[in-house]
Amino acid sequence: MSSKNVLLGVVAGAAAGAVLGILFSPAKGSVTRKRIVKRGADYADDAKEKFNEYIDAINDEYDTIKEEALDLVDKAKEKAASLTGVKHTR
Repeated sequence: MSSKNVLLGVVAGAAAGAVLGILFSPAKGSVTRKRIVKRGADYADDAKEKFNEYIDAINDEYDTIKEEALDLVDKAKEKAASLTGVKHTR
């Protein structure tokens, strides 16, 4: 059995346990439903925040790589210009 399957089983078991714990709690149905909705909204907000952080990190990395690439292109143009005697302008 692979570790991926074991991890998936543990996560599924924990989720099922949490759902069953909420459903069989002594609280009224309306209270339980509100709890489920609130937790779902909390999880959705957390996931959305993590996704936005991930996108921001990717955008920052993209900008950094783009600037480095432009600098390399400029250096290559300058080097080519120095070899050929043609002045480089950006």
